[in-house]
Amino acid sequence: MSKSLGNVIDPIDVINGITLEGLQKKLEQGNLDQGELEKAKEGQKKDFPDGIPECGTDALRFALISYTSQSDKINLDIKRVHGYRQWCNKLWNAIRFAMIKLGDQYTPPATLAVHTMPPICKWILSVLSKAVGKTVSSLEAYKFSDATSSIYFWWQYQLCDVFIEAIKPYFNGSEEFESARGASRDTLWACLDTGLRLLHPFMPYITEELWQRLPQPKEACRKDSIMISEYPSAVQEWANDKVENEMEIVLDAVSKLRSLRPPTDIQLRSPSFVLCRNLEIAATVWCYQAQIATLASVSSLKILTEDDPTPPDCATNIVNKDLAVYLQLRGALDTEAEHEKLRKKREEVQKQYDTLSQKMSASGYREKAPQSKQDDDMKKLATLLEELEIISEAESKLDAKN
Repeated sequence: MSKSLGNVIDPIDVINGITLEGLQKKLEQGNLDQGELEKAKEGQKKDFPDGIPECGTDALRFALISYTSQSDKINLDIKRVHGYRQWCNKLWNAIRFAMIKLGDQYTPPATLAVHTMPPICKWILSVLSKAVGKTVSSLEAYKFSDATSSIYFWWQYQLCDVFIEAIKPYFNGSEEFESARGASRDTLWACLDTGLRLLHPFMPYITEELWQRLPQPKEACRKDSIMISEYPSAVQEWANDKVENEMEIVLDAVSKLRSLRPPTDIQLRSPSFVLCRNLEIAATVWCYQAQIATLASVSSLKILTEDDPTPPDCATNIVNKDLAVYLQLRGALDTEAEHEKLRKKREEVQKQYDTLSQKMSASGYREKAPQSKQDDDMKKLATLLEELEIISEAESKLDAKN
């Protein structure tokens, strides 16, 4: 930013918003000569054709902290700041959802009985503990940008996009979900309470407002403000690597199923199938069957083994060597489009295979690489080869339908 160029941004204008006309009036009140004034006005028209939208204090603060990984000269993008303003709306929606599902009579427990909870609850608490640990260690190392990334990722992609969506079926009033419903309420409260305290130094105003709305445990001595509440620390009892690994497979399957849905039928819920090539992966899919169906927005999810016939009129996607997903489409299957998807997948896997194979064939690899590393690479190579064989098999089945 340079005063002589007239491109200085007043933080108040980012917080409150301003029209292009308002920006240019400010220029006219400055001390630029006519030539500089016209040049500055043209720059503003180019950078802010619609002015600057209202972003708020919290969004500006969070954005500036997230830029600290760069040098002292940052390329400030107002769209990024406004994106964080829209993210604040997501935080409001999460609290609104919680207040509806918790109900007026809800009282949070003093402690969480994690071992009796559904896997989805164990997962969100485990990744929350990991996010807390990452945030605290980043703050201690003055890596503020890393702290904002950790907090944002957990709130946006794990709590809002996955957990809140996955537990919605528990609140449909069915008696079979009574236990899961209670565990989900307790987990949701713990996540929001911890998540808001974690976010507070970066977004002090919205977190204070939302935290004041949360119910507090009877045994707790409630603080008057989130500002003087204890900052979160990682909870070792919540850590669960097994569930995290299972959810990684689940979310990968969900992503692959979503990618099969045609753009024209984005709202249509179609039957889906999951082909499991070993008992372990089948057990994982069975355990998370309801969550996969919910997150992938499919009407049903059936688990298949290698002995089952391939379902008709289905688009297919390879998740890994042990798992493939199918989505039944309306009307005739576009075999050409399916061939193209498999071709791209083959190219991707083949590239990984060739790169790893070349690395293992390089001179000095066997002498320099530790045996454990060589064993891992050999396993990866075998896995990639199996995936290529699975893709070939899928291509052959597709050709047989023509």
